[in-house]
Amino acid sequence: MNAIENNEFHRAWRGLGERLVQPSAVLCISAHWETHGLRVTSSAAPATIHDFHGFPEALFRVRYPAPGDPTLAAGVSALTGAVPDPERGLDHGAWSVLRAMFPDARVPVVQLSLDRERAPADMLQLGRRLAPLRADRVLILGSGNVVHNLGRMDWNQQDGFGWAGVFLGKVKDRIRADDADALTNWPALGPEAALAVPTAEHFLPLLPVLGARAPGESADFLTDRAVNGSIGMTSVLLGGATVRA
Repeated sequence: MNAIENNEFHRAWRGLGERLVQPSAVLCISAHWETHGLRVTSSAAPATIHDFHGFPEALFRVRYPAPGDPTLAAGVSALTGAVPDPERGLDHGAWSVLRAMFPDARVPVVQLSLDRERAPADMLQLGRRLAPLRADRVLILGSGNVVHNLGRMDWNQQDGFGWAGVFLGKVKDRIRADDADALTNWPALGPEAALAVPTAEHFLPLLPVLGARAPGESADFLTDRAVNGSIGMTSVLLGGATVRA
């Protein structure tokens, strides 16, 4: 619903898009595209995928007609070995955020899948291989949730449960300290991890983004709380130099 509601998260993403130096393209790693083997979208005109059910019709009517970037896809393939996928479109993990950031849909978007066969440490290394793209003003975007436990959600709970806040705090401390290696073993952060990350797919998009971070780059938290008890809505921008003065 963040894609269509004028709420605090949508406004924060919109404000970020207005402040950023416009990227040449976006490379998005979303929690909602898991594959066996790494894949990258290569269509020049990726479709809008509505990969959910049970939501209002207005969400299914959303289209995000951003162009793809076959040249960027080929570059990602060369850097990572990802197999080009000309059929895959943009899932809601990508367009729900990008629709707020770049509402005119003019910035090209390419998606990189989550490879189920890669260990968390490999995801961090993947980001390091992608880092050279930043010199060409490619925005590397990870879309997921640091805390994501649908089984513990409470629609009557406005903020997060205590354990969600504790886990978010530990993750933010590691990000501020530029200690991404510690986050590849998030279960070791404490007993809250099992509740915060019952399955890995929503946590993993953070790792390649951290891997692409240059030493000493700033970390600014744009949104920073959990909702409905067990859904973390923390957003972090790495590298404030990409923001207009």
